[in-house]
Amino acid sequence: MKRIFTLLTIALFVSSIGTAQERYLDETFEEVTVTSNVVYGVNATVLLVPSVGEAVPQPLTMDVYEPAGDTETARPLVLVFHTGNFLPNVLNGQISGTKTDNSAVSICTQLAKKGYVAASVTYRQGWNPLAETQPVRALGLIQAAYRGIQDGRTAIRYFRQNQDGDNTFGIDPDKITAWGYGTGGYLTLGLATLDDYLEIPTSENGAGKFLLDVNGDGIPETPMVVPQYHGDIEGKVLTIAPDAAFGLPAGDTTNYPNHVDYSSEVNMVVNLGGALGDISWIDENTAPIVTVQSANDIFAPYDDAALVVPTTGDEIVRVQGGIAIHTALTAAGINDIFNDADFSTTAWSNDVSATAAANSALSGHDYFKSLYPLQNPVNSNGLDEGIAIEWWDPNALSPPVTGAPNGVPWNMLPHPSGGTFHTQGLVTNENMSQENSDANITEYMNFVTPRICVALNLPCKSLFVNTDVKEVNLDASLITLAPNPASTSVKVSAEGENINSIAIFGIDGRLYNQVNNVNAESATIQRKNLPTGIYFVKAYFDEGVATQKVTFE
Repeated sequence: MKRIFTLLTIALFVSSIGTAQERYLDETFEEVTVTSNVVYGVNATVLLVPSVGEAVPQPLTMDVYEPAGDTETARPLVLVFHTGNFLPNVLNGQISGTKTDNSAVSICTQLAKKGYVAASVTYRQGWNPLAETQPVRALGLIQAAYRGIQDGRTAIRYFRQNQDGDNTFGIDPDKITAWGYGTGGYLTLGLATLDDYLEIPTSENGAGKFLLDVNGDGIPETPMVVPQYHGDIEGKVLTIAPDAAFGLPAGDTTNYPNHVDYSSEVNMVVNLGGALGDISWIDENTAPIVTVQSANDIFAPYDDAALVVPTTGDEIVRVQGGIAIHTALTAAGINDIFNDADFSTTAWSNDVSATAAANSALSGHDYFKSLYPLQNPVNSNGLDEGIAIEWWDPNALSPPVTGAPNGVPWNMLPHPSGGTFHTQGLVTNENMSQENSDANITEYMNFVTPRICVALNLPCKSLFVNTDVKEVNLDASLITLAPNPASTSVKVSAEGENINSIAIFGIDGRLYNQVNNVNAESATIQRKNLPTGIYFVKAYFDEGVATQKVTFE
């Protein structure tokens, strides 16, 4: 193998535990500015179909949190998606389920104080968890999740369009994280993995779970989601129902396009709880994922099992949770970006990473650096409380309900399962308080934010990745790129040599895409959303790295 005898020593910055404030890890800003009810798009909601007979346009809104007094204009963005069972507050049997949930406010506030731009995002809701049959319940849930994923991608495109215009919120369009908790975790996991509509009808675990037996022959054959009725997977195409299938009136507009000229790609995903619709959705296009979930979660399986309706115990659909997800991510090499990071040597993550490793052993599996399994004792009701980040004022008013247009205090509003909404909430969150919620969110933040630093290549990455590496420059002719110029992807080949990994860098040295665990003489790397221009493709071998320029047209 030819090589140029030049050693490039990348600057070393080894961290030590100290008192310095580190942006994106510490709360380096005292105040936060909130812009409320930003409209990021409009789309059709099915919530009113039973009463008005059609899907109606719904403004999609979010609250944007920024560090007050910040002078940076290219900041990483975190989109936060709340819980709520894909149903409106109260109707979902919960006190939570809005963009102003105390937990959502706390997550966004903590992130903004650390220097991120954070947005608490609403998304469309509506399905029937009490449907009489399992297939109909599965139908409702996958369609609700599909609409949520469309809305999440619309929000991503809104920010990219805004940045391309007057950049009101000062974000870096290449550093976007989607963070979901509870039901929002299902949504963000979908954003990370579901990039092809055909992955829904061909889901494998279990097989055919998103198909309906419409003709009654005992063999499910009709997809539960059909783009001609429900819109494309990105929500970019105007969609009008061709007939009255799926309970939609013929001619009803079911998807309104928003910001269609911009990319929907997310650069990283975080889920606190929730689960993945199907493990087969994980492939080479999946974004890095960081998960915090109880290994004994009663609302979403930690491994591979049926999701059930909390109030009735009726089965909805088989899904996969934290350990199944990160086993698959590891096999696919998606989260290899964390392998060279050491999260045990700094004040920000050493304790929580050690707990994650210990809890992994208690959970019966190896430690994945991107998975934090919780192993908390059950409460006095014998129940696991999961991530336990919700809190509420028992005397606060609910949204308007029948007979009470101004709402009813949570500790007086009757719950369908008995008692009040407040007492039912305490069943799985008996020590509910702002103090406990904030402490838990801070703990999870200490696990997640160092991994955001690494995955998004933020300045704080050097605190966790030892950059004292000697990179041997190999002869550029060792590799060939085809095509070059390229439009959507480029194939990297090295005849007779085994490539370990491939990466695309900008002329500014920024990493834009990478393919790990190649272990072959050639592989293809995608352009993704890179603008037209010249970039550097690096192929890594055991003996060093070969670099060539590529032009994307």
